Amino acid sequence: MMLYLFVGLGGALGAIFRIALTKILPPFFATIPLPIMIINILGCFTLGALTEILAVSWNASWNVRHLMVQGFLAGFTTFSSFSLEFGLLYEKGHYSSALIYAVLSVILSLAGFFLGLRLIRLFA
Repeated sequence: MMLYLFVGLGGALGAIFRIALTKILPPFFATIPLPIMIINILGCFTLGALTEILAVSWNASWNVRHLMVQGFLAGFTTFSSFSLEFGLLYEKGHYSSALIYAVLSVILSLAGFFLGLRLIRLFA
């Protein structure tokens, strides 16, 4: 039960930070939504750094790990979770699987977005 509380607390804090950052950053660079892109990059950078710190020098408890990774970073950006899965495949030498995972994730996620959009438009 404590695990869920730690993840929930981290997720809430990550979401709050995400919204706060979107209010500070300029909304667009040309036509690119700048805040979300920067949040995704920051989240992925933080996940990479944190993964290495946890593997090499910091033996944090599982509750703290979940608070930071599945909680805060996932609440801040779900793109960090995608990057973690890709990175783990790549680091294990599963290059083909990593590439397939990345391509399918991007294409199918975008397809799912537009399918949901079209379905709602169709029935609304």
